Amino acid sequence: MYFIENNLTRLKNHNHTFFLDPKELKDVTSKLKKNEYKIFYPYKDSEKNIIYNKNEPNIVLYEIKIGTKVRHQDILGSIYSLNISPGYFGDILIIDNHYYVYVLDMISSYFEANFLMVKNSHIELIRHDLSLLENYERKYERIELIVSSNRIDTVISSICHISRKNIEQMIKKKEIILNYDFLKNTSYKLKEDDTFSIKKIGKYKYSKVLKTTKSNHLIIEILKYL
Repeated sequence: MYFIENNLTRLKNHNHTFFLDPKELKDVTSKLKKNEYKIFYPYKDSEKNIIYNKNEPNIVLYEIKIGTKVRHQDILGSIYSLNISPGYFGDILIIDNHYYVYVLDMISSYFEANFLMVKNSHIELIRHDLSLLENYERKYERIELIVSSNRIDTVISSICHISRKNIEQMIKKKEIILNYDFLKNTSYKLKEDDTFSIKKIGKYKYSKVLKTTKSNHLIIEILKYL
């Protein structure tokens, strides 16, 4: 609740919000009238966005130059190690072995002075104009699964090849996130564009039911984030 009030206060003072994930953005905009705000999208398919009502926010797009391959979670972990709140940085993108991150300009000096390594590799930060990626559309690996239902535990069981009992343990350890919140209900039925993350496995978006088999199983399409 404090997070929502903090961002609403910023808007009332004619400041923009911090970066908001889709759930946070929905929570904040639900408290506003449609003519009271605009949404700033750093690029065409961005997930973390910013609400403003007067001046567009100042955002810096950095390319992370590194001599070895790293994963999204490696970059994320290195940023978190600097005690930078998630609201101060936007999406991390990996495009053809190039690595990018969006950062609020208000912390750019601190970011440049302290974000020096990812895992055990030294990095170099290069500033780019936002126009470089403004039309970028996220790429996914399309996966088809045959499942008995679109319950989230059934779908995750099929992805990870583990039992529902193991999934219950993962939930207790907070290893599964559904729509930017820890999963609590294993019987939740996935809807179009729901996103879920499985620790050490990956992040996915539920797309749709492609068809029903003669045995009443579902052939579903999910999209794995690349």
